Amino acid sequence: MSNTIYLGYYFKVEPQQPAVEILIAELGYAGFESFVETEEGVTAYIQKEEWHEAILEDIQILSSDEFDISFTFEDIEQTNWNAEWEKNFNPIVVDDTCAVRAPFHEAFNVEYDIVIEPKMSFGTGHHETTHMMIQHILKNDFKGKSVLDMGCGTGVLAILAEKKGAKPLDAVDYDNWCYLNSLENVERNNCEHITVIEGDASVLKGKSYDIIIANINRNILLQDMETYVSCLNKGGSIYLSGFYNDDIPMITAECEKHLLKFEEKLERNNWVSLKFIN
Repeated sequence: MSNTIYLGYYFKVEPQQPAVEILIAELGYAGFESFVETEEGVTAYIQKEEWHEAILEDIQILSSDEFDISFTFEDIEQTNWNAEWEKNFNPIVVDDTCAVRAPFHEAFNVEYDIVIEPKMSFGTGHHETTHMMIQHILKNDFKGKSVLDMGCGTGVLAILAEKKGAKPLDAVDYDNWCYLNSLENVERNNCEHITVIEGDASVLKGKSYDIIIANINRNILLQDMETYVSCLNKGGSIYLSGFYNDDIPMITAECEKHLLKFEEKLERNNWVSLKFIN
């Protein structure tokens, strides 16, 4: 599979709040995958193959009289991605327990210190969905559990799950860049029980897991829910994120159709993460 090319949109926003939060939500609905808040506003990334000329036409906030928003955009090549992240990637600490940092950051005195080189893979912990998934993993029992990290991005969630005692683990992503990056990060964090797989839900045939982590987006979750449930062991748990509060009824209905029971909701800036059990 060839490397995926992304477009980077650089938005200048005045005043920034609540405009940045609204803009990120609307861009997420339009298909943008990752966001970095900046001093001037926000940078958003979308796969070039998902882009079309009318991509911003439905972004209502861009035409609002309440905010002044301008933007530029460019192709993001693999060669300059590390420089982009080094400019924007600050370390984070979740619940005083788990740190996610790059190799050029100093180590944190926390129970779980995860080092990743993000490159073009998404899942640094900065985005609300990844942050909430880390919270789920921290507060739940993963010891000795088999785990699937679907749409693994950087592999950060699978890495944390192994550090919490899970084994064996599969980390799956259809994007070649994410696949290669996850391989690097798994090795970087001395993980021994994670198998990184390049592919989509079709690679799950015949597999089974005690816990499934799926931080993707609403449409993919709805499309592949039946496959996920077919892989989930009885009494297992599934953690879902990548969608908004308004999407909960649709996600819940699909889960209940497959006899999953809602157990917990986390919310962060209108993004949500749900836990279901079977």
